[in-house]
Amino acid sequence: MEYKFTQDWFHWAPQVWEQLIPHLPERKSFLEIGAFEGRATTWIIENMMSDGGEIVCIDTWQGGEEHVNGEMNNAKANFHHNILAVREKFPNRNVTAIEGLSHEWLPALAQDKRQFDFVYVDGSHIAKDVLTDACMAWPLLKKGGIMVFDDYLWGDMTRPNHVPKPAIDAFVNIFIEELKIIHIGYQLIVRKS
Repeated sequence: MEYKFTQDWFHWAPQVWEQLIPHLPERKSFLEIGAFEGRATTWIIENMMSDGGEIVCIDTWQGGEEHVNGEMNNAKANFHHNILAVREKFPNRNVTAIEGLSHEWLPALAQDKRQFDFVYVDGSHIAKDVLTDACMAWPLLKKGGIMVFDDYLWGDMTRPNHVPKPAIDAFVNIFIEELKIIHIGYQLIVRKS
């Protein structure tokens, strides 16, 4: 079964992410906030995850203010198709897809005392949402775990409340004693101390 992707916003990331693999505490537990069609999801399953591992994906599949021209029309269907396709290749690697708002579902993961080796923050691009996602996901990240913030340099900086960078900078400044920055580029990546 072939993947169905209409956008490729991830093509450059594997070169950076490959370098993260040896630094993960384990390769068993992944959290993705914002999955779209599952391009990052499938790459994680194929390249980062060990058998018996799981990725939890949270998305509304409704898109944000930046999604225009029907970009989200088939996103949910394509995500589920792509998960079936990757599971054909890796049946011992699990996916839990949660449809809804991250700020509503992250507390449930905390309540269940979930811990993740890797957290990918790529949901809403609104600054307050990015900061909320990061702060709520941080306690779920294992010591030594890696958190990747997507779209660090994305958007119109004349509208600072509508881009991720100010929120990511605020998060790093607030949690600076608990993290180490390991990559700055289009993505900002930190390791939990």
